[in-house]
Amino acid sequence: MIQAMGLTKRYGATAVVDDLTLDVGAGELVVLLGGSGSGKTTTLKMINRLIEPTVGSIHLDGVDAATLPPHELRRRIGYVFQRIGLFPHLTVGENIAVTPTLLDWPADRIAARVDQLLRLVELDPALRDRWPRQLSGGQQQRVGVARALAAEPRVMLLDEPFGALDPVTRERLQASFLRIREELNLTALFVTHDMTEALTLGDRIGVMQDGRLVQVGTPQELLTQPADPYVERMMSTPRRQAAAVDALIAGAGEGGAGNGGPADGGTGAPC
Repeated sequence: MIQAMGLTKRYGATAVVDDLTLDVGAGELVVLLGGSGSGKTTTLKMINRLIEPTVGSIHLDGVDAATLPPHELRRRIGYVFQRIGLFPHLTVGENIAVTPTLLDWPADRIAARVDQLLRLVELDPALRDRWPRQLSGGQQQRVGVARALAAEPRVMLLDEPFGALDPVTRERLQASFLRIREELNLTALFVTHDMTEALTLGDRIGVMQDGRLVQVGTPQELLTQPADPYVERMMSTPRRQAAAVDALIAGAGEGGAGNGGPADGGTGAPC
């Protein structure tokens, strides 16, 4: 579905993205993982031609993206931004309806699509008439996802869409996104610097360093077969975190058994 071949973006002598080749299959979710400045967002922007590559090509569903007018290409791709990017002077419904309005959809079709999408992202359709400032951060991000889906794209690009949210809201939105992607059979390229997010969301993960794609594999492959020291260092963090949580759980169990709980014959009654 998405084929990036030999993508390079240079600014002067600096290669921000350097000879990147990546295939994302139909219905697949691939995560680009890397630190700040690794080239993740630039890669995403080259795919929908917000940035033109210096060298290389991009094909979507077999069509060379360079042969399509940029506005037509972007209407085929849903894009969710890191900072949400809702228009403050438009209501929730008007924000979602931006692209269908540009495509001259009939008003009744737009209204039905807005309500359908609000339900899809688990929001009450009654919110359509509210302003973005009246929503929580999580609600705003759900509206951002709904807006990206408005014109029924088959491809989604997501640039750290949940990075600014608290952990509980973030986990809920991750689960919602996985459900939506499966329900609509979307092909998605998802950018993050969060290793846990990458490991839990991605069918495959592409690790980027200094503009280069250093390894692509399943979460299991990256955890057990890191290709180089950089990937090994990245994967050591979630392994340590998982071990620490396991130790805490084990310690809590032992402490409960040793403090007069039912496991050692105590009554379990409160003091």
